Amino acid sequence: MQRLYQARDRIEAQLLLDFLDRHLVEAVILGDYLAGAAGGLPADIGPTLWLVEDDDLERGRELLSRFQADARRPSSTATWYCSGCEESVDGDFDVCWNCGQAREEAGS
Repeated sequence: MQRLYQARDRIEAQLLLDFLDRHLVEAVILGDYLAGAAGGLPADIGPTLWLVEDDDLERGRELLSRFQADARRPSSTATWYCSGCEESVDGDFDVCWNCGQAREEAGS
């Protein structure tokens, strides 16, 4: 296993894990619950992503760079309304947070 990245929190770690999974890079999160021991441990105890296959390190680093660049980029996608429940959904999401309906493509 190869260490790829120490996330700032559980949410960032899970988002990156999901991103890697979508690109067929197997990874695990270790130290996920260490923040519960805050005060007795050093301040840099965020969850760490480890690549299962050593050969995935280069690809994992490329994907990490893409993930971080995407996180810094402001959204340019307009809010959309779910055809299933009429809920307003932020343009960065392709699935309705309220009912799980996938976004319909324009012109569909």
